[in-house]
Amino acid sequence: VANLEGLGFEDNGDVAIRAAGAVLCYLKETQRGSLDHFRSLTCHNRSPVLQIDAATRRSLEITRTMRTGSRDGALLGVIDRTVTPMGSRLLADHLAAPLIDADAITYRTDAVDEFVRNNNLRSDIRAVLGDTYDLTRLLARVATGRTGPRDLRQIAVTLSGLPALKARLAERDSACLTCLESELHLCPELREQLEAALNDECPLSAADGNFIREGFDSELDTLRELARGGKQWIAEYQQRQMDETGIANLKVGYNRVFGYFLEVSNAQKDKIPADFIRKQTLKNCERYITPELKEYEEKVLAADDKASSREQMLFTLLRENTHKHLAILQEVANAIAMTDVIASLAEVAAQHHWVRPSLTDDSVLRIEGGRHPVLDVTMAQGEFVPNDCIQSPETGMILLITGPNMAGKSTYIRQVALITLLAQTGSFVPATSAEIGIADRIFARVGASDELSRGQSTFMVEMVETARILNTATSRSLVILDEIGRGTSTYDGLSLAWAITEHLHEQIGARTLFATHYHELAALQETLPRVANLSVAVKEWQDEVVFLHRIVAGSADKSYGIQVARLAGIPVEVNERAKDVLAQLEADHRDSLDRPTIAPPSGGKGSGDTYQLTLFGYADHPMIQEIESVDIDSMSPIQAWQFLQEAKAKLTAGPNPVRG
Repeated sequence: VANLEGLGFEDNGDVAIRAAGAVLCYLKETQRGSLDHFRSLTCHNRSPVLQIDAATRRSLEITRTMRTGSRDGALLGVIDRTVTPMGSRLLADHLAAPLIDADAITYRTDAVDEFVRNNNLRSDIRAVLGDTYDLTRLLARVATGRTGPRDLRQIAVTLSGLPALKARLAERDSACLTCLESELHLCPELREQLEAALNDECPLSAADGNFIREGFDSELDTLRELARGGKQWIAEYQQRQMDETGIANLKVGYNRVFGYFLEVSNAQKDKIPADFIRKQTLKNCERYITPELKEYEEKVLAADDKASSREQMLFTLLRENTHKHLAILQEVANAIAMTDVIASLAEVAAQHHWVRPSLTDDSVLRIEGGRHPVLDVTMAQGEFVPNDCIQSPETGMILLITGPNMAGKSTYIRQVALITLLAQTGSFVPATSAEIGIADRIFARVGASDELSRGQSTFMVEMVETARILNTATSRSLVILDEIGRGTSTYDGLSLAWAITEHLHEQIGARTLFATHYHELAALQETLPRVANLSVAVKEWQDEVVFLHRIVAGSADKSYGIQVARLAGIPVEVNERAKDVLAQLEADHRDSLDRPTIAPPSGGKGSGDTYQLTLFGYADHPMIQEIESVDIDSMSPIQAWQFLQEAKAKLTAGPNPVRG
């Protein structure tokens, strides 16, 4: 199970166990060497992969949306242009396990690039692939002995399309396409045998019969002819008996109980010859058999049984011969799937004008005109507002993004993560240009959820996921955080967000995008050299707010939550009351800002100096030093009372006394 992490199974134990069983069955059936071979068949590479945990997969909506669990609206749903089921599955595998080796990524991207530049080649390839069947599933049925005639026929049809596919991939520039062409083994003997043996329309089950083509096996043809020829022989036998007996209305019949019989009306009974043996008496007629008729009946029925047995034997031989080609056909199936994936990625890139990213091992991100991959495909062209993202040790490794609700902060940080993921998958990306520093892990803490079955509140889940990031991220990781600390009180949340940002900056050094409503965090830019402030631009007009969806330098000072609530349909009276409360809170906040401005004590700083309250208290007030120097244990009660009186007098003196 541990070795299946690269295939994306690490987050579901039940799936991993079943997958491990499937691997063992596969290796047993094919008698091929190792799990590495299985991995190569599944991912078409043996390179180490980028680690993505379950929370990140959900947050980024790579294969399923968070809200509905649907494939539609997820990254996989919008970029999957594959035309084969096995190509669709392989694309999902690639998105689940992007690469971290630059050479392996370039190996894929070169192939996508060649398809993007050659529209005719891409169209021809996709047309040929559209006529193939799900070879991987068909071979699984062959390996487990569950195949039927229709499965073998579909394998033959798939093999018949390989020459055209191989010809289109011949003499390509990219090493990947050249390799895929070499893995498209035509298997001419198997194809010819299956095409010659099987009818165009075959039943699902071999027990249904009549699927072997006429002319393939002479013995089967003879038995079938004998079984079919009964009608002609019966007609001739009936005419001969009519001529010999003179019974004009004599006829030969058949039923499952008595088999073949001669039927004579009661009016003609006196003409019955001696070799007729009475079999059944009816109201108006008698039924007879003859030794000759009985002998032929046994011969015909035996021919039908023998024909069925012969057909089953031929089918077994076809299935066994196909099984002998299983390993080479697996390579063919994987090559078809990989070709389909490359053509699919190229199709999306060509249609939506995506660009090839430049890869580097440095911890940088330089994305110009970046767009969210899902919205870029689903929205009308030109509707989505592109944004840049510049991250480097010189410009800032931690980007703090502030701004109003609904302005696009979450979209922005997600699009950066998805662009990185696509680039390391081997895909083109939605941007004007992109230089991507290869990440070893991508972490995303986005959205709110609880896990009541495990006794975890929304905030507890948030902290567990954040803890995983802080404990496992490296300097090469990409971290996106959205509203960390919002699940608890304001000061608790702000303190945690502050400390988490400092830890990411000082201890980990990972590229981080942190979207937050804690505007106080903007002060970190002054003390942490690799922190940069960004915000989402808005325009205010007559109590209305217009979201520009543009990321600009600097921090925001408003969240516009009340305006967003109105847009969401909150009743007018609630909105108006919220405005009143907000005005009062802001007034109280302005009053509180007066309190930290303290007149210095005599003998201290000059009369114009003040002491500013920092996030965690008074930073440099002399009274703090005076209190710290007092030996409380040696003071008498009256001395302590006198000290408090003097301290109070000092604090209330000056132009800005501290109140309450």
